[in-house]
Amino acid sequence: MDMKYEVTVEFHRDFVRVDGSKIVVGLTSKPERGKANRELVKKLAKHFKVSSSQVRIVLGLKSRRKIEVLFG
Repeated sequence: MDMKYEVTVEFHRDFVRVDGSKIVVGLTSKPERGKANRELVKKLAKHFKVSSSQVRIVLGLKSRRKIEVLFG
């Protein structure tokens, strides 16, 4: 079953907070050349104990507000 989450990122922090279908993630990577998005995918995959290939950003690649889908 696929799960869809609204994700908000905060920079210069390191955390993952889940509140229902909303997730706030602290990132330490700079938002340049996709580094922050890659860190976000890895953190969510680790948090949900799935492979990084099972996490996709489907909306908001260049925004602090994103929609993520976990394929399961």
